[in-house]
Amino acid sequence: MQPLLHPAASALGWRGIVVPDVAVLGHQVSAVVRVRADVHEWRSANGWPPQADPSWFRSWFEPAAHDRLPVPAVELVGVLVGESTVDRALQSCGTLMTLAPCSVVLPAPQGAQSWPLIELDYYGIGVVAVDAAGAAELLVPPEDRSTEFGPSLFGRWLLEVLYDRVLKEVPANARVNG
Repeated sequence: MQPLLHPAASALGWRGIVVPDVAVLGHQVSAVVRVRADVHEWRSANGWPPQADPSWFRSWFEPAAHDRLPVPAVELVGVLVGESTVDRALQSCGTLMTLAPCSVVLPAPQGAQSWPLIELDYYGIGVVAVDAAGAAELLVPPEDRSTEFGPSLFGRWLLEVLYDRVLKEVPANARVNG
């Protein structure tokens, strides 16, 4: 799946850093994020490293413990999911599409012939087919329905997890992107 991620993100027009293999709600997904350079610099200078530990987030409900919270240093552009059936794609993207656009990545040429794309389109889930040579075709554009749901504590925690992964896995000179 990993070699398909970059062509899929390009076909979707998602510019950013691809963070592969993120465990989210029992699913392995990949995310495309953009580092907010100004926030990253401020957080680095002021001792606010990524806070990916879920117990730290649970403490946010106790204002006495945390009178201020860090601003997110990454923006979630979209989520990429590799699945083999429509049901699994709907299940994987179901909750995640409340946070950002979600797209299924399929190995081509199966794409349009074997998947009922209309059902995915109905729910706003995108579909990208990528062949072995890395050529990607956008079959169904995803919709950004995140504004319908508003922010969530889970979404904020996921941003910290992704920020942590970017800092650990991406060279510093490749982090700031448009």
